[in-house]
Amino acid sequence: MLVVDDNKVIRQLIRVNLELEGFEVVTAADGAECLDVVHQVRPDVITLDVVMPRLDGLRTAARLRSDIHTRGVPIAIVSACTHHEVEAGLDVGVDSFLAKPFEPTELVRVVRQLAERGADGGRGAEEAERAGRTGG
Repeated sequence: MLVVDDNKVIRQLIRVNLELEGFEVVTAADGAECLDVVHQVRPDVITLDVVMPRLDGLRTAARLRSDIHTRGVPIAIVSACTHHEVEAGLDVGVDSFLAKPFEPTELVRVVRQLAERGADGGRGAEEAERAGRTGG
């Protein structure tokens, strides 16, 4: 699980709530740091704030989707979730949106749902790839 937010308090709030539910959490302070650590961490789910320095959440999501190694990782935007953010997020392939301020139980529900979907999708993609290689 990779949590990306430029606000340290919010990063810690998300981290603590997810760790209490058994998730292993790594954090990043902005999109550029996210892209630096994502290949080392190999997260099951990524949460992104939208407004961040250096590289915002929507551009980060677009970069993650364009990378063969991260394109299947479920992404949740945790932000104000304005109409523009939701539309732009859907355009770049964001899976879910959680508006700030959020209820911790809602955060956990969204992340758990995305983690389960990612696990199912990951197996399906691997099986399809194996079938393609073996011609079957």
